[in-house]
Amino acid sequence: MTAAGLGPGEFAWAAGIEDTCVYPPGHFAMADLDEYDLTEHTEHWRDDLRAVRDLGATVVRYGVNWPLVHTAPGVFDWRMLDERLHYAATELGLTVIADLVHYGTPTWLRASFADEGYPRTVAEFAGAFAARYRGIVDHVTPLNEPLTTASFCGLRGVWPPSLTGWDGWTAVTLGVVEGMAETIRAVRAANPDATIVHVEASSLYRSDDPGLTAHAALLEAVGMLPTDLLLGRVDPSHPLHAWLLEHGAAPDRLERLTAAPPAVDLLGVNYYPDLSPRMLVQRGDEVAQVATNRWSDGLADSLRAFSARYGLPMLITETSIEGDDGLRSAWLDDSVRSIAGLRAEGLDIRGYTWWPVFDFVDWSYASGGRNVEEFVVDDDVVAARQRSGDGARSKTPFLRRMGVIRLDEQDDGRLARVPTAAAELYARLAAESGAEKAGAEVADELAL
Repeated sequence: MTAAGLGPGEFAWAAGIEDTCVYPPGHFAMADLDEYDLTEHTEHWRDDLRAVRDLGATVVRYGVNWPLVHTAPGVFDWRMLDERLHYAATELGLTVIADLVHYGTPTWLRASFADEGYPRTVAEFAGAFAARYRGIVDHVTPLNEPLTTASFCGLRGVWPPSLTGWDGWTAVTLGVVEGMAETIRAVRAANPDATIVHVEASSLYRSDDPGLTAHAALLEAVGMLPTDLLLGRVDPSHPLHAWLLEHGAAPDRLERLTAAPPAVDLLGVNYYPDLSPRMLVQRGDEVAQVATNRWSDGLADSLRAFSARYGLPMLITETSIEGDDGLRSAWLDDSVRSIAGLRAEGLDIRGYTWWPVFDFVDWSYASGGRNVEEFVVDDDVVAARQRSGDGARSKTPFLRRMGVIRLDEQDDGRLARVPTAAAELYARLAAESGAEKAGAEVADELAL
Protein backbone atom coordinates (compact mmCIF):
# COMPACT_ATOMS: atom_id res chain seq x y z
CA MET A 1 0.00 0.00 0.00
CA THR A 2 1.29 3.49 -0.85
CA ALA A 3 0.02 6.58 0.94
CA ALA A 4 -1.76 9.38 -0.88
CA GLY A 5 0.87 11.48 -2.62
CA LEU A 6 3.37 8.65 -3.14
CA GLY A 7 1.39 6.55 -5.57
CA PRO A 8 1.86 6.29 -9.35
CA GLY A 9 1.70 9.71 -10.99
CA GLU A 10 1.66 11.52 -7.64
CA PHE A 11 4.21 13.79 -5.98
CA ALA A 12 4.63 14.41 -2.26
CA TRP A 13 6.43 17.14 -0.33
CA ALA A 14 8.43 15.78 2.56
CA ALA A 15 10.86 16.93 5.23
CA GLY A 16 13.26 15.03 7.45
CA ILE A 17 14.68 15.59 10.91
CA GLU A 18 18.36 14.61 11.25
CA ASP A 19 18.30 11.51 13.44
CA THR A 20 21.79 10.01 13.54
CA CYS A 21 21.79 7.82 16.66
CA VAL A 22 25.07 6.10 17.56
CA TYR A 23 25.54 4.79 21.09
CA PRO A 24 28.76 2.76 21.03
CA PRO A 25 29.13 -0.27 23.32
CA GLY A 26 31.25 0.36 26.40
CA HIS A 27 34.33 -1.33 24.98
CA PHE A 28 34.53 1.25 22.16
CA ALA A 29 36.39 4.43 23.11
CA MET A 30 33.89 6.72 21.40
CA ALA A 31 31.37 9.34 22.53
CA ASP A 32 27.64 9.04 22.02
CA LEU A 33 26.20 10.79 18.96
CA ASP A 34 22.47 11.51 19.29
CA GLU A 35 21.25 14.28 16.99
CA TYR A 36 17.85 14.45 18.68
CA ASP A 37 19.62 15.43 21.90
CA LEU A 38 22.25 17.65 20.25
CA THR A 39 19.65 19.69 18.33
CA GLU A 40 17.24 19.72 21.31
CA HIS A 41 14.61 17.90 19.30
CA THR A 42 14.21 15.64 22.34
CA GLU A 43 12.71 18.65 24.12
CA HIS A 44 11.00 20.38 21.19
CA TRP A 45 9.70 17.41 19.19
CA ARG A 46 6.10 18.63 19.15
CA ASP A 47 7.09 22.05 17.84
CA ASP A 48 9.45 20.48 15.31
CA LEU A 49 6.82 18.12 13.94
CA ARG A 50 4.31 20.95 13.77
CA ALA A 51 6.89 22.98 11.86
CA VAL A 52 7.09 20.18 9.27
CA ARG A 53 3.29 20.24 8.91
CA ASP A 54 3.18 24.04 8.77
CA LEU A 55 5.71 24.09 5.93
CA GLY A 56 3.12 22.25 3.85
CA ALA A 57 4.86 18.88 3.91
CA THR A 58 2.58 15.86 3.99
CA VAL A 59 5.37 13.34 4.64
CA VAL A 60 8.05 13.26 7.34
CA ARG A 61 11.10 10.99 7.42
CA TYR A 62 11.56 10.23 11.09
CA GLY A 63 14.13 8.19 12.99
CA VAL A 64 13.03 5.77 15.70
CA ASN A 65 16.21 5.69 17.84
CA TRP A 66 16.65 1.93 17.70
CA PRO A 67 19.57 1.89 20.21
CA LEU A 68 17.32 3.45 22.86
CA VAL A 69 14.16 1.46 22.13
CA HIS A 70 15.56 -2.10 21.88
CA THR A 71 16.90 -2.25 25.44
CA ALA A 72 17.68 -5.99 25.52
CA PRO A 73 16.99 -9.06 23.36
CA GLY A 74 13.21 -9.23 23.01
CA VAL A 75 12.71 -6.18 25.25
CA PHE A 76 11.41 -2.86 23.89
CA ASP A 77 10.64 0.52 25.41
CA TRP A 78 7.98 2.01 23.13
CA ARG A 79 7.00 5.01 25.28
CA MET A 80 8.83 7.65 23.26
CA LEU A 81 7.66 6.33 19.91
CA ASP A 82 4.07 5.80 21.04
CA GLU A 83 3.81 9.47 21.88
CA ARG A 84 5.67 10.91 18.89
CA LEU A 85 4.37 8.66 16.12
CA HIS A 86 0.75 8.97 17.21
CA TYR A 87 1.17 12.73 17.36
CA ALA A 88 2.75 12.98 13.90
CA ALA A 89 0.39 10.59 12.13
CA THR A 90 -2.88 10.94 14.02
CA GLU A 91 -2.92 14.52 15.27
CA LEU A 92 -0.93 16.21 12.51
CA GLY A 93 -1.98 13.92 9.67
CA LEU A 94 1.57 13.37 8.41
CA THR A 95 2.60 10.22 6.57
CA VAL A 96 5.60 8.95 8.53
CA ILE A 97 8.44 7.12 6.79
CA ALA A 98 10.08 5.39 9.75
CA ASP A 99 13.86 5.36 9.56
CA LEU A 100 14.54 2.14 11.49
CA VAL A 101 18.36 2.23 11.55
CA HIS A 102 20.43 5.38 11.20
CA TYR A 103 24.05 4.33 11.74
CA GLY A 104 23.73 2.92 15.28
CA THR A 105 22.82 -0.39 16.93
CA PRO A 106 21.91 -1.31 20.53
CA THR A 107 24.90 -1.23 22.88
CA TRP A 108 24.38 -4.86 23.88
CA LEU A 109 25.01 -5.96 20.28
CA ARG A 110 28.76 -6.08 20.90
CA ALA A 111 30.03 -6.25 17.32
CA SER A 112 27.34 -3.92 15.95
CA PHE A 113 26.72 -4.47 12.22
CA ALA A 114 29.39 -7.18 12.05
CA ASP A 115 27.82 -9.18 14.89
CA GLU A 116 26.60 -12.57 13.68
CA GLY A 117 23.34 -11.88 15.52
CA TYR A 118 22.75 -8.51 13.84
CA PRO A 119 20.38 -9.63 11.03
CA ARG A 120 18.23 -11.61 13.45
CA THR A 121 18.24 -8.79 16.02
CA VAL A 122 17.27 -5.97 13.67
CA ALA A 123 14.53 -8.15 12.14
CA GLU A 124 13.16 -8.82 15.62
CA PHE A 125 12.92 -5.07 16.20
CA ALA A 126 11.49 -4.36 12.74
CA GLY A 127 8.77 -6.98 13.05
CA ALA A 128 7.76 -5.76 16.49
CA PHE A 129 7.73 -2.15 15.26
CA ALA A 130 5.64 -2.98 12.18
CA ALA A 131 3.08 -4.92 14.23
CA ARG A 132 2.76 -2.25 16.91
CA TYR A 133 2.35 0.69 14.52
CA ARG A 134 0.41 -0.96 11.69
CA GLY A 135 -2.05 1.57 10.34
CA ILE A 136 -0.14 4.44 11.96
CA VAL A 137 3.25 4.01 10.30
CA ASP A 138 3.06 1.89 7.17
CA HIS A 139 6.15 3.27 5.42
CA VAL A 140 9.46 1.84 6.57
CA THR A 141 13.12 2.38 5.65
CA PRO A 142 15.05 -0.73 6.76
CA LEU A 143 18.36 1.17 7.07
CA ASN A 144 19.45 4.61 5.96
CA GLU A 145 22.33 4.70 3.47
CA PRO A 146 24.01 1.29 3.63
CA LEU A 147 26.87 2.78 1.62
CA THR A 148 27.59 5.49 4.21
CA THR A 149 27.11 3.00 7.04
CA ALA A 150 29.76 0.74 5.51
CA SER A 151 32.14 3.67 5.04
CA PHE A 152 31.92 4.95 8.62
CA CYS A 153 31.64 1.56 10.33
CA GLY A 154 33.60 -0.80 8.09
CA LEU A 155 36.02 1.08 5.85
CA ARG A 156 37.32 3.91 8.01
CA GLY A 157 36.64 2.76 11.58
CA VAL A 158 34.81 5.91 12.74
CA TRP A 159 31.79 4.19 14.35
CA PRO A 160 31.22 0.67 15.71
CA PRO A 161 32.28 -1.96 14.86
CA SER A 162 35.23 0.24 13.85
CA LEU A 163 36.56 -2.02 11.11
CA THR A 164 38.89 -0.70 8.43
CA GLY A 165 39.86 -1.40 4.84
CA TRP A 166 37.86 -3.08 2.11
CA ASP A 167 37.70 -6.31 4.12
CA GLY A 168 36.01 -4.35 6.90
CA TRP A 169 33.73 -2.66 4.38
CA THR A 170 32.69 -6.05 3.01
CA ALA A 171 32.00 -7.49 6.46
CA VAL A 172 29.78 -4.55 7.44
CA THR A 173 28.03 -4.41 4.07
CA LEU A 174 27.10 -8.08 4.11
CA GLY A 175 25.78 -7.77 7.67
CA VAL A 176 23.80 -4.66 6.78
CA VAL A 177 22.33 -6.20 3.62
CA GLU A 178 21.37 -9.42 5.39
CA GLY A 179 19.77 -7.27 8.07
CA MET A 180 17.79 -5.26 5.50
CA ALA A 181 16.58 -8.44 3.80
CA GLU A 182 15.46 -9.94 7.10
CA THR A 183 13.89 -6.63 8.12
CA ILE A 184 11.80 -6.48 4.96
CA ARG A 185 10.55 -10.02 5.47
CA ALA A 186 9.71 -9.33 9.11
CA VAL A 187 7.90 -6.08 8.27
CA ARG A 188 5.83 -7.65 5.52
CA ALA A 189 4.90 -10.57 7.78
CA ALA A 190 3.71 -8.19 10.49
CA ASN A 191 2.10 -5.65 8.15
CA PRO A 192 1.23 -6.85 4.63
CA ASP A 193 0.21 -3.27 3.77
CA ALA A 194 3.68 -1.88 4.48
CA THR A 195 5.59 0.14 1.90
CA ILE A 196 9.34 -0.48 1.89
CA VAL A 197 11.40 2.63 1.13
CA HIS A 198 15.02 1.67 0.50
CA VAL A 199 17.27 4.73 0.91
CA GLU A 200 20.77 5.02 -0.55
CA ALA A 201 23.33 7.78 -1.02
CA SER A 202 24.31 9.08 -4.44
CA SER A 203 27.77 8.02 -5.56
CA LEU A 204 29.44 10.30 -8.13
CA TYR A 205 33.22 10.17 -8.63
CA ARG A 206 35.58 11.72 -11.16
CA SER A 207 39.29 12.38 -11.49
CA ASP A 208 41.42 14.47 -13.81
CA ASP A 209 44.36 12.22 -12.91
CA PRO A 210 44.56 9.31 -15.39
CA GLY A 211 46.12 7.20 -12.65
CA LEU A 212 42.95 7.53 -10.55
CA THR A 213 40.34 6.92 -13.25
CA ALA A 214 40.05 3.22 -12.45
CA HIS A 215 39.70 3.98 -8.73
CA ALA A 216 36.90 6.47 -9.43
CA ALA A 217 35.11 3.84 -11.52
CA LEU A 218 35.48 1.31 -8.70
CA LEU A 219 34.00 3.71 -6.16
CA GLU A 220 31.01 4.39 -8.40
CA ALA A 221 30.47 0.65 -8.89
CA VAL A 222 30.81 0.02 -5.16
CA GLY A 223 28.16 2.71 -4.64
CA MET A 224 25.57 0.44 -6.27
CA LEU A 225 26.80 -2.75 -4.62
CA PRO A 226 24.68 -2.74 -1.41
CA THR A 227 21.49 -2.32 -3.44
CA ASP A 228 22.61 -4.93 -5.96
CA LEU A 229 23.20 -7.34 -3.06
CA LEU A 230 19.83 -6.59 -1.47
CA LEU A 231 17.99 -7.20 -4.73
CA GLY A 232 19.78 -10.50 -5.34
CA ARG A 233 21.84 -9.35 -8.33
CA VAL A 234 25.33 -10.33 -7.16
CA ASP A 235 25.79 -13.78 -8.67
CA PRO A 236 29.10 -15.02 -10.16
CA SER A 237 28.44 -12.99 -13.32
CA HIS A 238 28.34 -9.69 -11.40
CA PRO A 239 31.42 -7.49 -12.07
CA LEU A 240 32.20 -7.20 -8.35
CA HIS A 241 31.47 -10.79 -7.30
CA ALA A 242 35.13 -11.78 -7.44
CA TRP A 243 36.13 -8.50 -5.77
CA LEU A 244 33.88 -9.32 -2.80
CA LEU A 245 35.40 -12.80 -2.53
CA GLU A 246 38.87 -11.22 -2.50
CA HIS A 247 37.81 -9.08 0.44
CA GLY A 248 36.48 -11.83 2.62
CA ALA A 249 32.95 -12.59 1.43
CA ALA A 250 32.08 -16.28 1.75
CA PRO A 251 30.71 -17.78 -1.51
CA ASP A 252 27.76 -19.43 0.25
CA ARG A 253 26.86 -16.13 1.92
CA LEU A 254 26.70 -14.37 -1.44
CA GLU A 255 24.72 -17.24 -2.89
CA ARG A 256 22.12 -17.03 -0.12
CA LEU A 257 21.50 -13.38 -0.97
CA THR A 258 20.51 -14.32 -4.53
CA ALA A 259 17.84 -16.76 -3.35
CA ALA A 260 14.36 -15.19 -3.09
CA PRO A 261 15.54 -11.58 -2.59
CA PRO A 262 13.03 -9.19 -1.01
CA ALA A 263 11.07 -6.63 -3.01
CA VAL A 264 11.47 -2.87 -2.57
CA ASP A 265 8.52 -0.56 -3.25
CA LEU A 266 10.22 2.83 -3.44
CA LEU A 267 13.86 3.77 -3.95
CA GLY A 268 14.94 6.79 -1.95
CA VAL A 269 17.88 8.76 -3.34
CA ASN A 270 19.99 11.08 -1.16
CA TYR A 271 21.87 13.82 -3.01
CA TYR A 272 23.68 16.96 -1.83
CA PRO A 273 24.97 19.20 -4.65
CA ASP A 274 28.06 20.33 -2.73
CA LEU A 275 28.86 17.00 -1.03
CA SER A 276 27.75 14.02 -3.13
CA PRO A 277 29.94 14.63 -6.23
CA ARG A 278 33.61 13.92 -5.50
CA MET A 279 36.86 14.59 -7.34
CA LEU A 280 39.74 12.21 -6.58
CA VAL A 281 43.19 13.77 -6.20
CA GLN A 282 46.54 12.33 -5.17
CA ARG A 283 47.97 13.93 -2.03
CA GLY A 284 51.27 12.27 -1.20
CA ASP A 285 50.57 8.61 -0.54
CA GLU A 286 46.84 9.24 -0.01
CA VAL A 287 43.99 9.47 -2.48
CA ALA A 288 41.78 12.32 -1.25
CA GLN A 289 38.15 12.95 -2.07
CA VAL A 290 37.34 16.59 -2.71
CA ALA A 291 33.64 17.47 -2.71
CA THR A 292 32.74 19.40 -5.85
CA ASN A 293 29.50 21.22 -6.51
CA ARG A 294 27.79 19.86 -9.62
CA TRP A 295 24.48 21.52 -8.72
CA SER A 296 21.44 20.01 -10.43
CA ASP A 297 23.50 18.28 -13.13
CA GLY A 298 24.73 15.84 -10.50
CA LEU A 299 21.20 15.31 -9.21
CA ALA A 300 19.97 14.47 -12.71
CA ASP A 301 22.89 12.12 -13.35
CA SER A 302 22.28 10.29 -10.09
CA LEU A 303 18.54 9.87 -10.60
CA ARG A 304 18.96 8.73 -14.19
CA ALA A 305 21.57 6.18 -13.11
CA PHE A 306 19.37 4.74 -10.34
CA SER A 307 16.35 4.67 -12.63
CA ALA A 308 18.19 2.95 -15.48
CA ARG A 309 19.72 0.34 -13.18
CA TYR A 310 16.74 -0.58 -11.03
CA GLY A 311 13.58 0.64 -12.76
CA LEU A 312 11.95 1.42 -9.41
CA PRO A 313 9.74 4.39 -8.53
CA MET A 314 11.90 6.93 -6.72
CA LEU A 315 11.72 9.86 -4.37
CA ILE A 316 14.34 12.31 -3.19
CA THR A 317 14.75 11.28 0.45
CA GLU A 318 17.48 13.79 1.29
CA THR A 319 18.70 16.97 -0.30
CA SER A 320 19.84 20.42 0.85
CA ILE A 321 22.88 22.63 0.63
CA GLU A 322 25.05 24.27 3.26
CA GLY A 323 25.23 28.04 3.07
CA ASP A 324 23.36 31.27 3.60
CA ASP A 325 19.63 31.73 3.16
CA GLY A 326 19.97 32.82 -0.45
CA LEU A 327 21.98 29.74 -1.44
CA ARG A 328 19.53 27.39 0.22
CA SER A 329 16.61 29.07 -1.54
CA ALA A 330 18.42 28.88 -4.87
CA TRP A 331 19.05 25.14 -4.45
CA LEU A 332 15.46 24.49 -3.43
CA ASP A 333 14.14 26.34 -6.47
CA ASP A 334 16.58 24.82 -8.97
CA SER A 335 16.40 21.27 -7.66
CA VAL A 336 12.60 21.27 -7.76
CA ARG A 337 12.71 22.57 -11.34
CA SER A 338 15.21 19.86 -12.25
CA ILE A 339 12.98 17.14 -10.82
CA ALA A 340 9.99 18.52 -12.71
CA GLY A 341 12.04 18.23 -15.90
CA LEU A 342 13.08 14.67 -15.11
CA ARG A 343 9.48 13.70 -14.42
CA ALA A 344 8.56 15.19 -17.79
CA GLU A 345 11.23 12.93 -19.33
CA GLY A 346 9.38 9.96 -17.87
CA LEU A 347 11.33 9.26 -14.66
CA ASP A 348 9.00 7.97 -11.96
CA ILE A 349 9.87 10.42 -9.15
CA ARG A 350 7.21 10.64 -6.47
CA GLY A 351 8.50 12.98 -3.81
CA TYR A 352 10.99 15.60 -2.62
CA THR A 353 12.47 15.69 0.88
CA TRP A 354 14.40 18.63 2.29
CA TRP A 355 16.80 17.15 4.81
CA PRO A 356 17.34 18.34 7.44
CA VAL A 357 14.36 20.58 8.09
CA PHE A 358 16.51 22.43 10.65
CA ASP A 359 20.28 22.69 11.02
CA PHE A 360 22.13 19.89 12.76
CA VAL A 361 25.35 19.39 14.71
CA ASP A 362 28.30 18.10 12.72
CA TRP A 363 29.21 14.49 13.51
CA SER A 364 32.74 15.57 14.45
CA TYR A 365 31.25 16.97 17.69
CA ALA A 366 31.40 13.46 19.16
CA SER A 367 35.01 13.03 18.00
CA GLY A 368 36.68 16.07 19.54
CA GLY A 369 36.30 18.14 16.39
CA ARG A 370 38.42 15.95 14.13
CA ASN A 371 37.16 15.43 10.59
CA VAL A 372 35.25 12.16 10.31
CA GLU A 373 34.04 12.57 6.72
CA GLU A 374 35.24 10.74 3.63
CA PHE A 375 35.91 14.05 1.91
CA VAL A 376 38.41 16.80 2.66
CA VAL A 377 37.23 19.42 5.15
CA ASP A 378 38.84 22.87 5.26
CA ASP A 379 41.62 23.01 7.86
CA ASP A 380 40.22 26.27 9.29
CA VAL A 381 36.85 24.60 9.94
CA VAL A 382 38.49 21.66 11.70
CA ALA A 383 40.68 23.99 13.78
CA ALA A 384 37.69 26.10 14.85
CA ARG A 385 35.85 23.01 16.01
CA GLN A 386 38.82 21.66 17.90
CA ARG A 387 39.38 25.02 19.63
CA SER A 388 35.87 24.84 21.07
CA GLY A 389 37.27 22.59 23.81
CA ASP A 390 35.81 19.70 25.73
CA GLY A 391 32.84 19.34 28.06
CA ALA A 392 30.01 21.89 27.71
CA ARG A 393 31.50 23.38 24.57
CA SER A 394 29.78 25.71 22.14
CA LYS A 395 27.85 24.06 19.33
CA THR A 396 28.09 27.06 17.01
CA PRO A 397 31.30 25.95 15.21
CA PHE A 398 29.64 22.56 14.63
CA LEU A 399 26.26 23.74 13.32
CA ARG A 400 25.71 22.70 9.71
CA ARG A 401 23.67 25.40 7.99
CA MET A 402 21.54 23.11 5.84
CA GLY A 403 18.02 23.53 7.23
CA VAL A 404 15.18 25.70 6.00
CA ILE A 405 14.90 26.44 9.73
CA ARG A 406 18.14 27.78 11.21
CA LEU A 407 19.46 26.89 14.67
CA ASP A 408 21.01 29.89 16.45
CA GLU A 409 22.87 29.30 19.71
CA GLN A 410 21.82 31.70 22.46
CA ASP A 411 23.90 33.11 25.32
CA ASP A 412 22.57 30.40 27.61
CA GLY A 413 23.53 27.69 25.11
CA ARG A 414 19.98 26.96 23.98
CA LEU A 415 19.25 26.63 20.27
CA ALA A 416 16.63 28.99 18.86
CA ARG A 417 14.69 27.87 15.78
CA VAL A 418 14.60 30.61 13.14
CA PRO A 419 12.70 30.08 9.85
CA THR A 420 14.59 31.28 6.77
CA ALA A 421 13.59 32.57 3.35
CA ALA A 422 14.02 28.99 2.14
CA ALA A 423 11.23 27.95 4.52
CA GLU A 424 8.93 30.53 2.96
CA LEU A 425 9.83 29.29 -0.52
CA TYR A 426 9.30 25.64 0.48
CA ALA A 427 5.85 26.48 1.86
CA ARG A 428 4.91 28.38 -1.30
CA LEU A 429 6.08 25.64 -3.64
CA ALA A 430 4.28 22.97 -1.61
CA ALA A 431 1.09 25.04 -1.59
CA GLU A 432 1.27 25.61 -5.35
CA SER A 433 1.83 21.91 -5.92
CA GLY A 434 -1.17 21.10 -3.73
CA ALA A 435 -3.34 23.59 -5.60
CA GLU A 436 -2.30 22.10 -8.95
CA LYS A 437 -3.13 18.61 -7.70
CA ALA A 438 -6.53 19.73 -6.40
CA GLY A 439 -7.26 21.45 -9.72
CA ALA A 440 -6.35 18.32 -11.65
CA GLU A 441 -8.62 16.21 -9.43
CA VAL A 442 -11.53 18.60 -9.99
CA ALA A 443 -10.92 18.50 -13.74
CA ASP A 444 -10.93 14.71 -13.67
CA GLU A 445 -14.22 14.68 -11.77
CA LEU A 446 -15.84 17.10 -14.20
CA ALA A 447 -14.67 14.96 -17.10
CA LEU A 448 -16.51 12.02 -15.59
